[in-house]
Amino acid sequence: MSTSAAPKTPALDSYLPALLNQISEQGGYIFVSMATQAASGDTHAAEAAKEIAWEQLHCGPWHSVGPIWRDAYSIACLHVAKNHYTSGEFKLALRALDMGLIMGGCTLRDDLNSCIEEVNSALRRKYFIDNGEERRKGERCNDYDLMEVLQLLPVKSLSCKTVRKKRSLSLEGFLQEHFVPGSPVIISDSMTHWPATDRWNDMNYLKKIAGFRTVPVEIKELKQDIVIPDYCFAGGGEIRSLNAWFGPPGTVTPLHHDPHHNILAQVVGKKYIRLYPASLSEELYPHTESMLSNSSQIDLDNIDEKEFPGVSNLEFVDCILEEGEMLYIPPKWWHYVRSLTTSFSVSFWWSDATNSTEDC
Repeated sequence: MSTSAAPKTPALDSYLPALLNQISEQGGYIFVSMATQAASGDTHAAEAAKEIAWEQLHCGPWHSVGPIWRDAYSIACLHVAKNHYTSGEFKLALRALDMGLIMGGCTLRDDLNSCIEEVNSALRRKYFIDNGEERRKGERCNDYDLMEVLQLLPVKSLSCKTVRKKRSLSLEGFLQEHFVPGSPVIISDSMTHWPATDRWNDMNYLKKIAGFRTVPVEIKELKQDIVIPDYCFAGGGEIRSLNAWFGPPGTVTPLHHDPHHNILAQVVGKKYIRLYPASLSEELYPHTESMLSNSSQIDLDNIDEKEFPGVSNLEFVDCILEEGEMLYIPPKWWHYVRSLTTSFSVSFWWSDATNSTEDC
């Protein structure tokens, strides 16, 4: 049963003929047939086109997938989402759009984002009509038993050097003492002006803003609650990536390193973080496969001393990153992260003037 007109997709309307022509040139005749029928409102054809594109995305290594098939997947996701929207199936529509953002190409990204805004708004309206708007604040996210969680941390945690902590660190001080020498630091009192420091502790607020998303990608409502730290403009580079990390207690990010400068801002809850300098890369047994070369083979929660001798004796620095604090992680520094509570963090990656790698 139809509820309302489907969201507008101006980029899809404009680029569709050219995109379908390119897909035909790549042998995608069946996809073109299904996509053409989908454009006329055929629900089954839209799902079939989506499956065809999905198969093409998984026919080999990701780097070998032709860009046009990523755009094909976006086309199909938009058609599927529009059909679900007109049927009042908002959650299914939002899931299709989120998958389009994750796996699709860049050509139709504006359409995907604008449709997500419209569908998400419709979902929130329906949810709070059905369930009633809760006026009181929800449960805060930072309750935990410190003594209990400390027993779950890797061996020797909090027994060696801890990351230096500085209050309201000046930009000049950050540049001279940490950015240039490549030294981690915890910066406190630099997030007090963020709306997120209050709002994101309210679970009802999070449910209202982002509770229906498949993954928290490009959520503009949440982005308005944070401010890019001035430190992220050190070195004359530019922001490369902004990611939100939300998870329950015990969530672990295994030992790995990243290519860019990184500030991890702890908005809600607490995390344990262990860091090893880039100079110890060989001793940390990185995977030999190129796609995993930034990840260690070592499980810090259960170190196999026979397979990885000497790892327990390597020097590291660690900390418990408290709510309202930022941690600067220099490029190539290895880090392991464990949430001690329900946690909501934001990471800011930025390049310096000598690193001009482009991101899609």
